[in-house]
Formats: sequence, C-alpha cells, structure tokens
Amino acid sequence: MSTEIKAPTFPESVADGSIATWHKQVGEAVSRDEPLVDIETDKVVLEVVAPGDGVLKEILKQEGDTVLSDEVVATFDEGGTASAAPASAEKSEAAETESANEPASGEIKASPAARKMIDEQGLDASQIPATGKGGLITKEDVANYKPAAAAAPAAKAAPAPAAPQVDVPAGERVEKRVPMTRLRARIAERLLDASQNTAMLTTFNEVNMKPVMELRKQYKDLFEKTHNGTRLGFMGLFVKAACEALKRFPSVNASIDDGDVVYHGYQDVGVAVSTEKGLVVPVLRDADGMSLAQIEDKVRDFGLRARDGKLGIDEMMGGTFTITNGGVFGSLISTPILNPPQTAILGMHKIQDRPMAVNGQVEILPMMYLALSYDHRLLDGKDAVQFLVVIKDLLEDPARILLEV
Repeated sequence: MSTEIKAPTFPESVADGSIATWHKQVGEAVSRDEPLVDIETDKVVLEVVAPGDGVLKEILKQEGDTVLSDEVVATFDEGGTASAAPASAEKSEAAETESANEPASGEIKASPAARKMIDEQGLDASQIPATGKGGLITKEDVANYKPAAAAAPAAKAAPAPAAPQVDVPAGERVEKRVPMTRLRARIAERLLDASQNTAMLTTFNEVNMKPVMELRKQYKDLFEKTHNGTRLGFMGLFVKAACEALKRFPSVNASIDDGDVVYHGYQDVGVAVSTEKGLVVPVLRDADGMSLAQIEDKVRDFGLRARDGKLGIDEMMGGTFTITNGGVFGSLISTPILNPPQTAILGMHKIQDRPMAVNGQVEILPMMYLALSYDHRLLDGKDAVQFLVVIKDLLEDPARILLEV
C-alpha cells in the first residue's frame, strides 16, 4: 500500500522548512518509526519517521529543497520489501570481499566500503557488530557504530587516520564556504532585529552564591532520592527567584505589541540551551506553579532533547522572560541580547571565588555576576535595577523564595 510522506504541520510563525538530510534512499527497507528525513525550520530540526514497515518508494524533495507545511516529500510502500537491485549489489559486494580477501578462519570479514571507512576512522573492526550475511561487516554497521570511551587510546596510538585529508601546499591560505543553516540564519536575523529595533541597556550586579551552594550541598542527596533521581542544581532556584521578582515587577514580564503594552498574568520562562546547530530557547510554561524538582527535571529534559534534535516547535513558542547561563562555558560577565518581543533577559555567569568585604573583614566568597538586559522603551533603569536586586536578595537568602518575602 502506497502512503504519502508529508512534512509536519508548521505553526503560523514558521513559513516553511528545508530538507536537511535523507536517512534512507529509494528502494531501501525501513522499519516502523525509523527516521526517514530531517526537515530544518527557522526554530528546530524536525524528524519525519516511517509510518510502518516497508520500503521508501520515491523521494519528491531533495536535500536543500524548500517544503511547506504538510507538503508531500516522498512516497512510501507500506508492507513492501527492498528492491532486488540493492540486495544483489550487497551480495555482489560481499562476494567480491570474500573472493578478494579469502579470509582465514577467525579473520574479520568486511565489505570494501566498510573496510575503507574502518581504515579512515581508525576503528577496531573486531568491536563492530556485523549484520551482514556470514558475519560480514557492512558500511551501515560502521556508520552506526559508536566507539566506547575505552577505544580512545587505541585511536590515539594510530595517528595516521587523523592526518589532514587535503594536501595543502606550504603557505597556502585555505578557505571553505558553506551555506548558513536556516536555524543559524534565523538566530542572526532575530539578534540583529533585537539590536536595531529595541532600546537595549544592560545593568549588572553580583550575588554571593555561598548560601545556595551550602543549601545544595546539604540537601542534594536527599533531594535526588526523594524526587526519583532528579538532581538539585542552580537553575531551578534562579527560575523560582525570577518568577517571584516578575510578580513584583509586572513590566519586566510584559511585551510591546505595536503601540500597546501587553502585561502577562503568568510567568513562562524560557531557558536558553546551546546545541551544535545553534541556540534554542524552550519554555517552562507556568513556571511559577512548578516545584523546584519539576523545574530541574524539565530543564534537564530540554537539554537532552535539544542535543538530540527532539524538541518540538511548540515548546519554543511564546515565553515572557528568558534566562541564559553563559557560566557553563566559563563566561565571567556578558551582555545578553533580548529575545523579542520580551523586554528583559537575565544572564548567569561562572561562579568564581573573590575577596569580599563582610562586616569589615575580608572573606573569600563564591561570587557570580548577574546581567539584566532590558528594553528601555518599556522599562526605566530604576525598575530594572530593583528587579535585579530582588533576585540577588532571594538567592543570598533562599528561604525567602519559599516564604515569598
């Protein structure tokens, strides 16, 4: 039975997408829920999977082509079997390997294409699971193989494969031009829009993280045990502190829509997550009503799914305030850029021991710089500074977050 493979339904804010990668080729057998194609949009990479067991019959949209919402990109023969051509080719490839190599008893067998990939990547063929006939390692086996960490010394001991693949003459200045991905282009567009169309300023403060760190040290084991393995981090406390501060300063939680100011009676906090393809901002809906454990669990889930490209477009829509943490990469201080139409964004940074004056005495304390970038069209400096001071006070006395004082 022939089935149409369609692009996902895009929300109104996403006009179209483009074909990023086809994981299967025409005539290739596919299992149910196995990835067929990746479609890249302005916000996220979407994965289209097979509706059942069968064969990819025809590809209508090639890599790089633009696709619209619900547009047909391929046809799929559900219940069909792989075409004879690929099968015979694989059999011929296996036969060629056996006749060419005539491996001795116990020697590892691999197709020519697979052996070439093994040599180029410096892999240990004995560690690669073989799925081919008679224990033959196919090129798909090599492509799907992920070497364990223990294999690193072996790869290091054979530096030859790591040599540059391009022979560059001495003194040659090499350049490589690649098209910008849709996601990266959209990020650039939004950042440029924010810098050109908002009156953005940044105010700074610093917070003594010792109380939060002591709280975490005292309760992290009990917290993890009580909440089924959810770890107690810093982001949950920052989100809770931000929600309390947003309730006290509604204008920080507002947005500008043409000539109107929209005040939101809820706190949807976006948490910036870095991926290989770019920065994405999934949103914690109604963050004020979430427990600390729920926030920590959701943030961790966001990070894992962002890394694997599994976030949905709807999870990154909206948001009334954003938190970004450059400290995980070692940033000491920065000026985060607004995420329009939001009017403020909080920047966290690395925790660093510094000498501080406390009651006339010098103490070494773990300090973090905080940065709040805000749109001066809506927020006055007084409100922005006081908002940041509230977050500082709540974090330096975490009991106030629970007591809401």
